[in-house]
This record gives sequence, C-alpha cells and structure tokens, in this order.
Amino acid sequence: MASLKELKDRIKSVKSTQKITKAKQMVAAAKLRKAQAAAEAARPYAERLAGVMGSLASKVNGDSAPLLLRGTGSNQRHLLVVVNTDKGLCGGLNSNIVKEAKLQAKKLIAEGKDVSFYLIGKKGRAPIKRDYANKIDHQYDTSEMRNPDFAEAEKIADELVGKFEAGEFDVAHLVYPIFQSALAQEPTSVQILPVPTPETDNASEAAVEYEPDEEEILADLLPRYIKTQLFGALLEREASEQGASMTAMDNATRNAGDLIDKLTIQYNRSRQAAITTELIEIIAGAEAL
Repeated sequence: MASLKELKDRIKSVKSTQKITKAKQMVAAAKLRKAQAAAEAARPYAERLAGVMGSLASKVNGDSAPLLLRGTGSNQRHLLVVVNTDKGLCGGLNSNIVKEAKLQAKKLIAEGKDVSFYLIGKKGRAPIKRDYANKIDHQYDTSEMRNPDFAEAEKIADELVGKFEAGEFDVAHLVYPIFQSALAQEPTSVQILPVPTPETDNASEAAVEYEPDEEEILADLLPRYIKTQLFGALLEREASEQGASMTAMDNATRNAGDLIDKLTIQYNRSRQAAITTELIEIIAGAEAL
C-alpha cells in the first residue's frame, strides 16, 4: 500500500498534468475556430474549380488532352499521398488516417498493383514503415508551418507533377481527413493524378468558345487544381488536428480530475487509518500501565 507521502506526491503530479492538458485544450479551442473557417472557406472554390474543369474536359478528346488529364495509359503503379499531422496529442486522428491508407494499399496490392507512399507529416510514418518499409517513396515535413499556406501546397504539387511526368507512377491517391466537427474527422481517399474528370450534368447545355482553346486552358488549370486539392487537404488536416486535440485534451483533463478524486479518497482513508492506529496504540499503552 502506498504511503501518505507517495499519495500526496502523486496527487500533486496529476494536478500538474491536469493544468497542462487544460491549457492545451484552451489553445486548441482558440486555434480551431480560425482553422475551421479556413477549411470551410476553401471548399466552395475547389468545387467551382472542379466544375469549370469538368466543362472544359468534356470538350477535349483523349488524344489531345493534357497528360495530367489523360494519364500515362497505364494503371499499374499507384502512389498514396498520406497527409498526417506533425504533432501528437490529437487522439486517434493519425491512427485513423494510417488505417485508411493501409486499407487502400491492401486493396490495390490484392488487385496486383504496385504501391508506394508519399508521406506528408511526421506522425504517420512509424506505423506505415512497420508494414511498408520498402515502399516509402518520399517524406515531407510541414512542421515549419505555423499555418498551412498555398506556397507549401504548390511545392508538394510541383514535386508530385514532376514525378508523374517523369513516369515514376501512373495514379496518385490523396489520403487525408475531412473536418466535420471537433468530435468527428473522417479519413478519405481521392484520386488526384491523373485528374479525374468531374461529372457535370450541364456541360453541353451552352455553346461556349474559349480563347485560347480548351487544351491550353486545361494545361494551365490542371496544375492549379492539384495545388488547390493539396491546399484544401492541408487546411482540412489543420482543422481536424485542432478539433481532435481539443477533444483529446478535454478527455484527459476530465480523466485527471477523476483520478485526483480517487487518489484524494485513498489518501484520506489512509490518513484516517494511520490516525486510528496511533490512537489504538496510545489507548493500549495507557491500559497496560
């Protein structure tokens, strides 16, 4: 049984931990509002850009379409671009993203495809390396970013496009979390290369003439679309990280409070037992005299 001093020291330690988790919860809550607003503001632009690109792509035949749209003509080599966080203490967010990435990898390997990984963020590396150590194509850190910016997405997109044009892979899938609320962040997987043609119901309703022609516009628009997708994924990850961190720190603070209550009860009982024992010894000694 723990001594009174040990119990007292443990209560003090848990209280210190509770202060830290409470502070982290408040910081995450403050950052969450800005991150959520940024993620939600980026969604309409990405949707509208996809619509415009779908309208253009419907007017271009396969042979004259840019490489980023028509693809390499093969479907054998797949690259999984996995977007994780660089910091921990955000609950099961990273493990859920890794689980989705591994699920996609197993599915592709079962179909006889070659799979490799492009890892963004530090926290998803270790569990993926345990199962796919020889399939890590590249690792990219975003820890220098205070907030996601478009320049960072451009750098990643340019590297992916360069690899695609060099023939290093045939299809790229983006695995990232979609922020729904502080309690829910849904991992998802979407194809980004070659750029899938969005389905548009009204693509041919109006006759539109483009200057320059559709192929030239698409050649400029497709890289921007990929950058927008990656930037949106970084924004979604930031909002998901802050929401998951706030929830995790709130749970940790509550658990610390429960543990303090239990330890306090145990301390009081031990102290009462020690006092009772001393009284019994005094009374027994007095009776012996």
